[in-house]
Amino acid sequence: MYSGIKILAGTASKDLANEISTYLNEAICEHDVIVFPNENVFVRLRKSVRGQDVYVIQTTSTPVNQNLMELLITLQTLKLDSAGRITAVVPYLCYARSDKKDQPRVPITARLVADMIQVAGADRYIVLDLHAGQIQGFFSIPGDVLTAFHLLSGYFVERRDQLKDPVIVAADLGFSKKGRNFAVTLGCSMAFIEKRRSSNDPTAEALTIIGDVANHDVIIVDDEVATAGSMVQAVNIVKAHGALDVYMCFVHPVLSGTAAERLAALPLKQIITTNTVPIAPEKRALLGDRLAILSVAPLLGEVIRRAHEGRSVGEMFNE
Repeated sequence: MYSGIKILAGTASKDLANEISTYLNEAICEHDVIVFPNENVFVRLRKSVRGQDVYVIQTTSTPVNQNLMELLITLQTLKLDSAGRITAVVPYLCYARSDKKDQPRVPITARLVADMIQVAGADRYIVLDLHAGQIQGFFSIPGDVLTAFHLLSGYFVERRDQLKDPVIVAADLGFSKKGRNFAVTLGCSMAFIEKRRSSNDPTAEALTIIGDVANHDVIIVDDEVATAGSMVQAVNIVKAHGALDVYMCFVHPVLSGTAAERLAALPLKQIITTNTVPIAPEKRALLGDRLAILSVAPLLGEVIRRAHEGRSVGEMFNE
């Protein structure tokens, strides 16, 4: 249908895009991104992409609004250059927590972001571990909503014999379904952290734990860690209830503000995450050898290959 795959690396995901490029054995399509003194973003392609199947790799982590605008402008540039099909590959989608009107006079910004991606020129989208499943319904274009929990659970499956009676702990009740899938994969029991969020405070108060963690190794799972406030409370609660070694496992290492310092101070055995969001070198240094970063490049690369060839993505997960 299309004459070839073209991969564009956004400035927020250059390393990840290079890994995907290597996996697919396809060169990165060079383009220029210039930020003028007035903070306006300018994008220019170095070669034509007319009739090509183009994939823009751009996460929307900090600086969120600049990275989002770069993605939108890049999509518009490709559309005006008559690309055959344009796919926005967004490993981490910003504003995903603003997915509903949970109080008067507030926006549903996740829907706005979905609309902007479509209007800018995307024909398809690929995302990883949305904060809420209903965000899929905000898009009118087809897409692939993937999960990295196959990677994360596989990491622990390989080390299952090193864990003492492990228990999966969901960081909050809203994450219970994915946590249950994680527990089934490892063949272990599960517990839950009950927490409460008040008003627009980015942190939440952990109240108690539902389930038994005494004399068990604990794996705390969540989709992302931003300020790390919930994770700090979760670790303290499971330790207070007699947990042995504590592992922390999450997909998106947003790590805002002093989150890395907070994690570094916790009595954690290991922190396992992915490269959907690049972690600054100074934050990596704080976490040291306890940090393990799993690459989502093979997953995204294979999905891109199958999308280009018109093959099933569900087959990858026996669906």
